[in-house]
Amino acid sequence: MTDLDAHLLIVDDDERIRELLKKFLMRNGFLVSAARDAAHARRVLSGLDFDMIILDVMMPGEDGVSLTRSLRETHETPILLLTAKGETEHRIAGLEAGADDYLTKPFEPKELLLRINAILRRMPETPSQETVPKILHLGPIRYDLERGEMWRGDELVRLTATESQLMKIFSACPGEAVSRTKLVEDLGRDRGQAQERAVDVQITRLRRKIEETPKQPRYLQTVRGAGYMLSPD
Repeated sequence: MTDLDAHLLIVDDDERIRELLKKFLMRNGFLVSAARDAAHARRVLSGLDFDMIILDVMMPGEDGVSLTRSLRETHETPILLLTAKGETEHRIAGLEAGADDYLTKPFEPKELLLRINAILRRMPETPSQETVPKILHLGPIRYDLERGEMWRGDELVRLTATESQLMKIFSACPGEAVSRTKLVEDLGRDRGQAQERAVDVQITRLRRKIEETPKQPRYLQTVRGAGYMLSPD
């Protein structure tokens, strides 16, 4: 996916911020729509598809975390949360609700651009139909490496952009531990304990989709002192 064909939705109750972000992102080649609150965003999303949603956490009425959790029931669209400084609990809650990343206010516009492009690069590409699929089996789960799709029987398991990228990373080296630091780097994020904690949250969410008993993982295992390992059948 390139900047030129990516359609972004900005959801923020501050009109000044909405317009500034819209103008900046349009100058950088994106198609941009905007919504003033969660209810407005729902109406926009009912009629249009987007490549990413940039969502403010603190809004009147339904907040960004609640909206993220609700959208994840029906949408796989990547979500980038904008959070105020010091809202650690909101950042973690947002990731647990299904957000792909967060950016702390105030931020440099260039950093927002880098985060957006990093998330878009993580979106799975549509493979050639001539490609013979390779499948990993995780109990009742089948993961198609070529398509980046996860299936439970005939049911497609919805994966967020970050979960898709994690599966790509792990499926490239099954049976080998991948460190949290390496996962942070491969996900295109800044180094640091906060981002490693964010990866832990994403691993927990991914386990809920893979494991019969997420708290006692069989397939996405923790390797003490080494990181995480995908152990297919």
